[in-house]
Amino acid sequence: MKVVFTDLDGTLLADNKDITPDNRRAIAEALQQGHKIVITTGRPLPSARKLADSLGLSGEGCYLIASNGGLIFDCARQKILFETTLKREYVRHLLDESKKRHIHCHSYSKTNVLCESRTKELDYYEKAINVPALVVPDITAYLKYDPWKVILIDRDSKDRLLAFQSDMAEWAKDKCASIFSCEFMLEYCPFDATKGRGVEFLCRYMGIPREDAIAAGDAENDISMIRAAGLGVAMANASQPTKDAADVVTVRDNNHDGFAEIIDRYVLNKESR
Repeated sequence: MKVVFTDLDGTLLADNKDITPDNRRAIAEALQQGHKIVITTGRPLPSARKLADSLGLSGEGCYLIASNGGLIFDCARQKILFETTLKREYVRHLLDESKKRHIHCHSYSKTNVLCESRTKELDYYEKAINVPALVVPDITAYLKYDPWKVILIDRDSKDRLLAFQSDMAEWAKDKCASIFSCEFMLEYCPFDATKGRGVEFLCRYMGIPREDAIAAGDAENDISMIRAAGLGVAMANASQPTKDAADVVTVRDNNHDGFAEIIDRYVLNKESR
């Protein structure tokens, strides 16, 4: 039995956020043969659950890794198996510093994206992940618990996000980790929230050797799970650092059934279509 840990955006999903018919076919065949598929994403749990449900990945033995490893969820039992959060005082600092630089920044409640102003970046993100946004005067006053993470978005300039990351490096070094989930999203998470740790946790929990685990991704936040799995696969459209970390790179990209290629070759042991 194999277990496949798959990123969503840029990996399982095409750029239009749909799952191609051949990717659906490959997942169905893998499940029928007793293999496991684990969605492993930077997205919050509500968004990941909607996609899992649409793929039939919500029954016995189905799990999700959300918020870059900040939360691990048993779909069948609707139970959180692991959770780590970001202190609200850190969230407040990141919100304030991003406002000074006019960079969009948001966090999450258990049901919503939380932001302190409506921006074009929020409009894009809300539509992309299919989770409603709630605009509140003060996120940290609104929340009664520490959230999983914070995201900054700048679709016009990665350089501004890189400059922010550099400016915050000294402050963040003993507080939280920062990582790019795509070219225009910079995420701040607890140190123990990584996709790689999620892979390690679920392999132990399911009793599946990591040698039988496959991890597929395209971005910087996927590197830890690509390295943690027995076989790490980067998509053809992946960033160069992600490709460098992988054991293999797909021939096809996320818009042309690249995930089905992984399932066919490394799980079903047949030539991909």
